Amino acid sequence: MMLDIPREYCLLGLRFDRLVEGFVDAYFGDESLRAQVAGEPKPDPAARARRAAELRAELPSSGLAPERIDFLDGQLAALAVSGRKLAGEPIGFVDEVEGYFQVRPEFGDETAYAAAHAALDELLPGGGDLGERYRAYRSADEILPARVKDGVLAFSSVLRDLVRTTYGLPEQETVEYEIVGDKPWSGFNYYKGNYTSVVAINSDLPMRAADLPSLVAHESYPGHHTEHCRKERLLVDEAKHAEQTIFLVNTPECLMAEGLADLGLRAVIGDGWGTWATEVYADLGVRFDGERIERIGKALTPLATVRQDVVMMLHDRGASDDAAVAYLQRWSLLPADRARKSLAFYRDPLWRAYTSTYVEGYRLLRTWMDAGNDYRRLLDEPLTPKAIKAELAGT
Repeated sequence: MMLDIPREYCLLGLRFDRLVEGFVDAYFGDESLRAQVAGEPKPDPAARARRAAELRAELPSSGLAPERIDFLDGQLAALAVSGRKLAGEPIGFVDEVEGYFQVRPEFGDETAYAAAHAALDELLPGGGDLGERYRAYRSADEILPARVKDGVLAFSSVLRDLVRTTYGLPEQETVEYEIVGDKPWSGFNYYKGNYTSVVAINSDLPMRAADLPSLVAHESYPGHHTEHCRKERLLVDEAKHAEQTIFLVNTPECLMAEGLADLGLRAVIGDGWGTWATEVYADLGVRFDGERIERIGKALTPLATVRQDVVMMLHDRGASDDAAVAYLQRWSLLPADRARKSLAFYRDPLWRAYTSTYVEGYRLLRTWMDAGNDYRRLLDEPLTPKAIKAELAGT
C-alpha cells in the first residue's frame, strides 16, 4: 500500500513539538494524530531526522502533484536539519538557516546603512546627535497603552473590508485581539483553524502609531490570518491537502509567510499608506502626520537587515552580547536597554534563525512582486522560496 506521506508528515511535525514546545505554530488537522503522539514516549531527535529523510525519499513515487512534492520536500529537508541540530550535530549557523529556509543569509552593507542615516538626518527636525533625535521622534509617536486596542480594531476593520473586496475571505472568518506581556515579539498570530485567529499584541514594547497599520496588516489582513484562511479553504477543505493543516517553525513556509505578511500593507494600500492611515487615525481623534512618517519609513528600509547581521554576529562570528548591543545602537539607533532586550529573541534556540525569515523573506518576495507577480498567489498556492527563485531566474 502506498505510504500516506502527508499524514506521516503531520505526525512528524507533532513529534517535533514534543521535542521543542512551540515547534508547531498551528495545527487544525486530524485530532487523533495529536492524541496518538501525546501518548508516545518522547521522540529521539536523531530518529526524527532519519524519518524526515526517509519520507523525502518516498516523495517521487508518492503520486502527489508536483507542487505538493516541492512543498513537502522543502519542509522535510528543514525538519531533517532540526532533528540533526537537536541531536547535537554541529551545523554552522549560515548552513542551518539555509537548510531551514532555502535562502543563504548575507551580512548587510554598512555603506547602505550610512546612506539611510544620512536620509534620516534630512527628515528629522533639529540638529545634534542623530540617535537622540530619532529616539525622540519614536517616543513622540508612541500610543497611550489604553488606546492601543482601539487603534488595532480600527485598522483591522478597515483592512478587513479591503481584503474582502480585493482577495476574498470566508464569511465566517474572525480575528480576536488580546494584549499580553513578557514576550520577545511585538505581535503574534495564533491560528486556531476553522477560519479563526487570536492575535496577541505585546504590551511590554512601546507601540508607535507609525507601526500599528503594518502590524495589523502583517498579523491579520492580508497577512497571516488571511493566508491561513485562504489556504484552509482552497487547499484543505477543497483540495484535501492534509499537509496544510500544520504550520511548523523553521521551515520554508515560515519565510514565505513572514515575507508576504511584511508586504501586506503594500499589497492592499501601496504608496500613500501614510495619508490613508492619517484618515483612520483622525476618526479616533489621533493626530498623525502620515505623509512625513511614510517618508521616514522609506528612509529606514535598508536598516531592516541590521537584525540579521546581529544574529550572524552572535551565532556565526562568535561576537559577544556587548558587541551585538553596540552594533544595534550604532546602526539601528536603539537605546542600550532596548537593544539588550532584543537579544532575548536573537539568542533563543528556537527563534534565533527565524530572524532571517523577515529579512530574506521580504527581500525575496518584494523582488518577485516587483517583477509583476500577483500577491494573491502567495495567499493561495503552496509556493516555496526555491520555487520563487526559479521563477525569478526564468527556469
